[in-house]
Amino acid sequence: MLLGWLVSLVLNAVALIVVAQLFGSFHLEGFGAALLASFILAILNLIVKPILIVLTLPITLITFGLFLFVVNAVTLMIAQSLMGPSFTIDGFGMAIIASIVISVLNLLLNSLIKDSMR
Repeated sequence: MLLGWLVSLVLNAVALIVVAQLFGSFHLEGFGAALLASFILAILNLIVKPILIVLTLPITLITFGLFLFVVNAVTLMIAQSLMGPSFTIDGFGMAIIASIVISVLNLLLNSLIKDSMR
């Protein structure tokens, strides 16, 4: 279980690095910063994200779940504010785009890793 969580943290860090390489408005100062951001995001997803989901449930239902990208963007913005200058996102629009790309990358990376572990 711990190994799976660590693999998930590393895969999320890789997704963050890829997004930082793709977009100039998303800045990370190396893989260490990406790992720390991944850890902070994991904690935020455990504590803050469920609260945000409950609070935004009506709009999430109306948008057929697409509002969850906004919730993910909010958690990204909270993480970057906690990390300081080693992780910055230039604007909320970039955070939404990054949350979409990170979600897709995490889906692909996790499916590749889980298929190779079987």
